[in-house]
Amino acid sequence: MIIIPVFSKQKGSIIASNKVSSRVFSISFSQDSSYFVTAGNRHIKFWDLDASKERRVNSTVPLIGRSGLLGDHKNSVFCGVACGRGLTVNNTYCVTTSGVLCLFNSSRQLEAWVDLKTSVASSLAVSEDFVFCGCADGVIRVFRPSNLQYIGMLPRPHRLGVDLTQSTQHSLLPADLEPRHPDTLALSFDPRARHLTCVYTDHSVYVWDVRDVRNAGRLYSALYHSSCVWNIQVYPELQDPSHACLPPSSFLTCSSDNTIRLWHSDAPIRRRNLYSQDLLKILYVGEDMQHLQPAGERAEADSPDGKAGIRVLGISPDGKYLAAGDRCGNLRIFDLQFLEELMKIEAHNSEVLCLEFSPASTGMKLLASASRDRLIHVFSLEKNYSLEQTLNDHSASITAVKFTGESPEVRMVSCGADKSIYFQTAEQTADGLVFSRRHHVVEKTTLYDMDLDPTGTRVSIACQDRHVRVYNVETGKLEKCLKGSASDEGALLKVQMDPSGSFFATSCSDKNITIFDSETGECVATLFGHSELVSCMRFSQDCRHLISASGDSCVFVWRLDSQMTGAMRKRRARQASRTAGTCSLRQPNIRRETFISVPSSQLPLMESEEQKEADHRTPGKLDDAP
Repeated sequence: MIIIPVFSKQKGSIIASNKVSSRVFSISFSQDSSYFVTAGNRHIKFWDLDASKERRVNSTVPLIGRSGLLGDHKNSVFCGVACGRGLTVNNTYCVTTSGVLCLFNSSRQLEAWVDLKTSVASSLAVSEDFVFCGCADGVIRVFRPSNLQYIGMLPRPHRLGVDLTQSTQHSLLPADLEPRHPDTLALSFDPRARHLTCVYTDHSVYVWDVRDVRNAGRLYSALYHSSCVWNIQVYPELQDPSHACLPPSSFLTCSSDNTIRLWHSDAPIRRRNLYSQDLLKILYVGEDMQHLQPAGERAEADSPDGKAGIRVLGISPDGKYLAAGDRCGNLRIFDLQFLEELMKIEAHNSEVLCLEFSPASTGMKLLASASRDRLIHVFSLEKNYSLEQTLNDHSASITAVKFTGESPEVRMVSCGADKSIYFQTAEQTADGLVFSRRHHVVEKTTLYDMDLDPTGTRVSIACQDRHVRVYNVETGKLEKCLKGSASDEGALLKVQMDPSGSFFATSCSDKNITIFDSETGECVATLFGHSELVSCMRFSQDCRHLISASGDSCVFVWRLDSQMTGAMRKRRARQASRTAGTCSLRQPNIRRETFISVPSSQLPLMESEEQKEADHRTPGKLDDAP
């Protein structure tokens, strides 16, 4: 049974309610609000509000409803309903999923109906002059509200697989695959401006100017992900901006709709393409476009194993390459200059959960991929992404992998659902590069995510018990434990440090985002808006925005407070000046150490004094070679 309650806006309480046995898909109020109509599975019902008001004293009263007389359409599924306006105020219009537009008169009788000549219909919008019906393949048909006389059809949206870089509707699908348009999902009409807003099944949005229906024009359009967005990667800042392959303030997202999308967070000076102001490029992975418009509960079962889409992304430090791991365990490498796929590697037996390029400070060009199959693969970029090593220390899904350190002391930190944290150290052997275990920490709670601070000496881990634990990378010891959620329920899923290390953002299973001060652990901001779990967060390189993605297929760009932005930029400036000073002092220290000569008996004493004076430096290993 489904309950239909009526609320009073002034009192904020339920004033009337009733139950129906059929599933309800649409509802519409009359122009004078004296009644409303519900439509659903073999269901059209008129609910009288005036009669309910007369019977109401101080408590909730039952709604009085009467069913519409459906005639030959008594077994139809009505997916949309709208009450008439103006001269047709006594009429009610309904549309069925099979593609039939129906007109009910003031006596609730089916007075007229018309075939929309479509495989599926989904919605309708009614004004004083027009009845708009949303159909399959991007079709919107227009009728007269008085007698359902056909007027015409509005322009269709883009084709599935559209190439945004082309000035015309060019699809990236092969010629033998017939490109089609997304189905119309929802309609809304603004009678004052005479604008029709349309949402399509691929989650694209169009606004049409219908002042002249036979010559309707597009006012606005935007193309979004049509399924869960899994990961975000912000394009890195390069020392020489002329070597950048993408414009500044760019970021990439990946989704279960089998696409990778390139966005721009700043407001554009001019429109970059025909369809979207903030979307620069869409990379379609594979030729199957069925994932671009998921069909509700069937969306996850479209592929043979029930898994589709790109799960995680990674950008190389030089900004030239993009790595993408899908939900079937494949690893793809893209060239960011031309946005073309270079190679595909069948790396894992299950979905790839994390990808990480080694930073430039390590002096190595490595790519680590970790998966639900409990393995970490290390690939060498210099050897055309050949496999260097496979690590199998974890006994459950690996949730995060990070590289840190400076050459020759290169480290890798990983955590997983087995509650373990492994600190690995790289060694160059005769057989090649080998990572060996240095520390192993076992926690009492599941570890869901991890991020490094800007210095690379500490790692923050999001734990199931809603705490963020900070470990020293060199010693593997816990330094502090901070509260990572404003609520006392759920689990902590993601953690992300800002570029300066001043703040960290967390997402919890309550679908909210919280920003904390990394030193004091004080909560400085809480962000609400996503309707599903937040799957990824990233701070922009200019410290002005926080970008979040969720299972609701939305990507939000949050504008941070100016004081937070100022604090992050000041700290980054201090870190940059400190780094420059360290680099300038490093060479004289090496020369002084080279020419000191002492008796061998004093060498242990000298080494201990140097270790005390060293600032965040890892002692070198003894050389076993003769």
